[in-house]
Amino acid sequence: MNWLNSEAFTAFGQHIIWSDMIGNTIGLIALALGWRRSVLTWPAQFAAGLILFAAFAGHLTGSAGKQVVVMAVAAWGWWQWTRGRQKADDGSIAVRFATWRERGIMAGGAVLGTLAVGGLFTAYPALSWDPWPDAYIFVGTLVAMYAQARGMVEFWFAWLLVDLVGVPLNFANGYAFSGFVYVIYGALVLWGLRDWWLRSRASESALEGAPA
Repeated sequence: MNWLNSEAFTAFGQHIIWSDMIGNTIGLIALALGWRRSVLTWPAQFAAGLILFAAFAGHLTGSAGKQVVVMAVAAWGWWQWTRGRQKADDGSIAVRFATWRERGIMAGGAVLGTLAVGGLFTAYPALSWDPWPDAYIFVGTLVAMYAQARGMVEFWFAWLLVDLVGVPLNFANGYAFSGFVYVIYGALVLWGLRDWWLRSRASESALEGAPA
């Protein structure tokens, strides 16, 4: 699988490698499928993690290990969306705003997770090329995937917070394609946020208007 780490092309002085391009393109497709509430978002996320794992395995064990966690969460999200509990009455994926308790748990988990993972990356530099921003993005991605699996609108807010660090970090470290994809992520996140927000409000109105 060494070809995954070879150069695909050069654009604007930036060297684009195959794994960066393919993995992030599939990740972009997965986000678009998430916007459409398609269960295919999860196998797409799993496939993106698998490609990046294959690219990192053997020489970047920390990065490869992170992809294993991402794949595990993607498999769990796939199970959540296919077992029926996340479906609305019309058969589509039900979306809602998280409760304040759920928001607190996710925010607390993100802070503690970032501190723990950042500390681990700092103690073992071989695991990450930029410990704290890398930990923030990694943990933020897991929080976003968790919220998505539970059908929470906050999924999109989590992705926006990841984007705020992901875009400049990838450009600064030479991952131009990742940085460009994160910019597109931002646009998709705003559209997806609007769609899920409106659907959650429509669901609440329908419940309020239902006969007792």
